[in-house]
Amino acid sequence: MRFLSLALLSAALVASADAAATAGNIFYGNFVHSVNITNLEYVGKGAIVVDTAGNIIQVERNVTERQISQIGDKHRVSITRLGDQQFIMPGLIDTHIHAPQYVFTGSGMDLQLLNWLNTYTFPREARFNDTRYANDAYNKVVDRLIRGGTTAASYYATIHLDASKILADIVERRGQRAFVGKVNMDRNSPDYYIENTQQSLKDTETFIQYVLGKKNSRVAPIVTPRFVPSCTSDLMRGLAALANKYNVPIQSHLDENLDEIAWVKELHPDQPDYTSVYDAHGLLNNRTIMAHVVYPTDEERKLLKQRGAGISHCPNSNLSLRSGIAKVRQMLTEGQKLSLGTDVSGGYSPSILNSIRNAYFAGIARSFDHPEDKYLQLPEIFYIATLGGADVLGMKEQLGNFVVGKKFDALIINPSTRGSPIDLFDHDKLNTIFEKFINNGDDRNIVEVFVDGKSIHRL
Repeated sequence: MRFLSLALLSAALVASADAAATAGNIFYGNFVHSVNITNLEYVGKGAIVVDTAGNIIQVERNVTERQISQIGDKHRVSITRLGDQQFIMPGLIDTHIHAPQYVFTGSGMDLQLLNWLNTYTFPREARFNDTRYANDAYNKVVDRLIRGGTTAASYYATIHLDASKILADIVERRGQRAFVGKVNMDRNSPDYYIENTQQSLKDTETFIQYVLGKKNSRVAPIVTPRFVPSCTSDLMRGLAALANKYNVPIQSHLDENLDEIAWVKELHPDQPDYTSVYDAHGLLNNRTIMAHVVYPTDEERKLLKQRGAGISHCPNSNLSLRSGIAKVRQMLTEGQKLSLGTDVSGGYSPSILNSIRNAYFAGIARSFDHPEDKYLQLPEIFYIATLGGADVLGMKEQLGNFVVGKKFDALIINPSTRGSPIDLFDHDKLNTIFEKFINNGDDRNIVEVFVDGKSIHRL
């Protein structure tokens, strides 16, 4: 962490203004962020200086109002002043969400994974061949995530090329940071919702080219085989080739459900485990995001670590679909790249705050029978919701906390908005205000959302 004296801060701002008038805003007030996986930093009267490109160019503590005003006036830098009880935190990162499933979020939770897919998911996703329907649904889910403080997300769309383009367009227009993937499925799927292998590959390449053609650093394509049971070997190899050709990441599901794992074993008896199937088809590397990973074997965990793949922990979905409780403490101890996902609509809430809370309780539940697996602490869970998410997205050097050189993706939190679910008292300090928001707050407290230093939502 780099904190400068006020003299150096002023000198740096002078140089910045003289060079290119790059300083665009100073955010002055309290902020909270992860220093590392075990430490949260609570800063009072902090200054975060952001240039017009959205880069953090200076970070300071214990700055007075007078000093901030002088710096702002002298260099004609805008100043955003927070109230005493307000604070800034990094934007939340959702590394696993099915955007089309938002249309039935909170319903259809009476079945486990495989029956749930056939009964609820596939019929709903098939509707996205209607672009008007897709446009309505995708506008709503992206808006909901932004209002809930998700500044970056890794989206699954559907098999439909035109609808997937619409999702990418909406994300770009709203200013959110996102990976967007056209889903691939060419076997073991309903007749009304399945692709031909070659058409799937052709449409995927067209989609990748379409998104890359935007030349927008905030929106990127991601190769998205739904999961092994729905993808033939020819399709998986073809998708791996496209990921390599265009240097784009990959996302899929792994070891979510015991019946799913047994099915994969039947489909690929030549491979020792589920993870090895992906690896054998070229889909496991340091830009791969695997969701769930509830039941990995020792060898699978070693292979995931060796390949540098990231894991998206989805506690709400794992509980709601009764898949199981992931061994998150083990993942952290072993140094796996770990993040949080909502897994809408297996998870009933599109809020990463909900995922944080479910991560608490999933860990506590596991610790009852496995006391060696100590449940997660707040600094650890907040880390995987922010800096860990950035790591899994391959953007740890650009996102996740407030460090010079990173992008300003951030939320301004007001615990005392109208209708707030939070009540404060005279004993509350920044750390307890932050905890109250994490455990009790919601979108009513998120008064402004920034991506690349630009406001994309304001109450």
